[in-house]
Amino acid sequence: MKSRDSKRIELICSIAELSSLFHGEKGTQRFLQKVVKTVSRHMKSDVCSIYLYDEKLKRLNLVATEGLNRELTGNLSLEYGEGLVGTAIKEMRTILEADGTLHPRFKRIDNSFEENFKAFLAVPITRGLNRIGVLVLQHSQKGYFDHMEARALEAIAGQLAATLENARLLMDISRKEQEEITPGQTESRLIKGKKVVEGVAQGLICFMDDSHKAGNLSDEDLKSYKDGVDAFRESLKTAEGQLLELQERMDEELSDIASMIFSAHLLMLQDESFSGQMIRLIEEGMPACMAVERVVNSFVEIFAGSENSRLQEKVQDVRDLGHRLLRNLSIKEQPQGNYRNQIIIAGDLLPSELLKLTAQKAEGIVLMGGGASAHISILAKSLGVPLIYVEDESVLRLPEYTDIILDANQGNLIVLPDRETRERYEKLSQTAREIKQLSQSVLDQTYTADGERVYLRAAVNLLNDVKTARELKAEGVGLYRSEFPFLIRSDFPSEEEQYRVYSKVFEGMENHPVTLRTLDVGGDKILSYMPENQGDNPFLGLRAIRFLLQNKKVFVGQLKAMLRAGEGQDLRIMFPLISSLDDYRAAKRMVRKSMEFLDRDGMSYNRNPKLGIMVELPSAVMLIDQLTAEADFLSIGTNDLVQYLLGVDRTNSSVASFYQGEHPAVLRAVKTVVEGARKNNCAFSVCGNLTNDLGLIYFFLGVGIRSFSIEPHQLPQLQRFISRVDIKKAEKDSAKILTLTSVEEVKEYIKRVLPS
Repeated sequence: MKSRDSKRIELICSIAELSSLFHGEKGTQRFLQKVVKTVSRHMKSDVCSIYLYDEKLKRLNLVATEGLNRELTGNLSLEYGEGLVGTAIKEMRTILEADGTLHPRFKRIDNSFEENFKAFLAVPITRGLNRIGVLVLQHSQKGYFDHMEARALEAIAGQLAATLENARLLMDISRKEQEEITPGQTESRLIKGKKVVEGVAQGLICFMDDSHKAGNLSDEDLKSYKDGVDAFRESLKTAEGQLLELQERMDEELSDIASMIFSAHLLMLQDESFSGQMIRLIEEGMPACMAVERVVNSFVEIFAGSENSRLQEKVQDVRDLGHRLLRNLSIKEQPQGNYRNQIIIAGDLLPSELLKLTAQKAEGIVLMGGGASAHISILAKSLGVPLIYVEDESVLRLPEYTDIILDANQGNLIVLPDRETRERYEKLSQTAREIKQLSQSVLDQTYTADGERVYLRAAVNLLNDVKTARELKAEGVGLYRSEFPFLIRSDFPSEEEQYRVYSKVFEGMENHPVTLRTLDVGGDKILSYMPENQGDNPFLGLRAIRFLLQNKKVFVGQLKAMLRAGEGQDLRIMFPLISSLDDYRAAKRMVRKSMEFLDRDGMSYNRNPKLGIMVELPSAVMLIDQLTAEADFLSIGTNDLVQYLLGVDRTNSSVASFYQGEHPAVLRAVKTVVEGARKNNCAFSVCGNLTNDLGLIYFFLGVGIRSFSIEPHQLPQLQRFISRVDIKKAEKDSAKILTLTSVEEVKEYIKRVLPS
């Protein structure tokens, strides 16, 4: 029997021969499959897979596999740096793991069968500095591969590099030719995106861009709609009733952001130049559905081409109306006029557009390009709408009303799913509902395993979140993001409007403490009705407290509303992006000025609010002793703290891998803030995306943090986790973590010590 080493030599020779036979093979796909089958056989591995790298899209595509589910071939796509495979190509290094499933970067792929395999070996395929792809081996036996096998696979990858580069080129050419021949391809396939808001939705594609505007109805399409002036007038009347009912419901359920959001729709329905023009075209002999589309397209072009930003924002309103009128004219459907059973695909969305689509029952959202801005992401989470973004432009060539499944848990778009796939996702939805029911068992208070008290408070974006927070027994609001009523509207909300919103937050929390953060706009949260002065680096520009101190009328109006709403309540006002004592003192002076105005007007208000700061800037960390000597409380805003400490734009997907909460600098900054707050007996908490990571929660507990502001739906899971934490052990482990010097060391250590 030959040794494993001699088998490796035999393997390398075999692959060299296989490479030379490439041009005789009938088809690139058959060649690639022959490669993985041969490598798997010689290495006696259970799995061999080849991923080729798409430089343009920054993605790795599975092109051949022996041992995994072959249905994933051509359908599985990984982001640059995603999972162990993506890490191998990004960091240009071999990854050898005794049990790959335990690695923190391991990416579990549904329906791949890879749960049966432990040992993992991945080698990047390169030519010079060019990334070609990744060659992967897996085996059911832990520790099956060793460093000698890794060296052998590296040699194989080197020999295959030139051939695989040619294979990639041929596949790209074939793909482009196919796209040109069949621009409306509708075969069942998977399109990989990036998840923003988790959830699963099924429905038909509905496009929200000009490339899919109407006006090309066939004779067959015309038969699907009722015709004539009477039918159109009935559609118009139905639409008006639908919108009035919808507006009434929104005013009740989302009064903070949905006040009269459909007013423009209602006005336009009665406008002579809009609906009147449609009637005239129908009377002249044009089919009703075509008249609707003709007028809608005309208005879209006028509004889109206007230099007036407010008119530009009405484009979606016009499209909405056209969509509603056509659905009301449809013979096939009951006249609902909304987006039920439809998944929206759009290049971009304003917050107000997202709200309207969600209010009209859109099942999910797919955004094209660089990704969802922070406020769109936060708003979508609060509204509970699954959302992903994709960079694959083939999505835009799918026919409208194509049947798809949006799997925002994995970031996938499944085109024309088969029956088995549908059933699998229906079971997944049922499981999600069952998990939600289990969340009702949450306890009134949270304690660690050794009896240490911990406070879980809600991070609230909309009034809708307050209801969820109370149902899940949140002990107050640790962060109310006050910017959404500003972002949704076309002008600054008045003091009275804000007062009503803040009052409802207090009412919903039933005497629990409420922290209202003053307006945090700028960066990626832009007010469409303010002149643009963002500059080249908006996150370093006029945002948050800087904006408010330069717009004192807006600041005072908000503070007065907060003070009035907080009368007799545990009111805490927090200022974002504080960089110095000067910032904090200036904001504090504005609170006193607001009180003077309220006294002058004879209005009652909270005369002793607690005033605090968001610690988000390195300068605030360095001045923490001085800031905590004057502030009543602080909250560590982890989203921006990581961004500014590490110099990483958190909205830029190309540098997303550098945004690392486990970075030693971030963890040491948190420890510095905690020590400064304790020294001056200043209350402190933490909020932001890092509270989604249980490993970092463990560290935060270990350094002394006992108050967290989290998304309401996280509360049951986090409470269960905290109940398993022993504080003494967490303190010891966190002290060790603070001595570590690399991100990988931190991740590995946390993984080892985290409570099971």
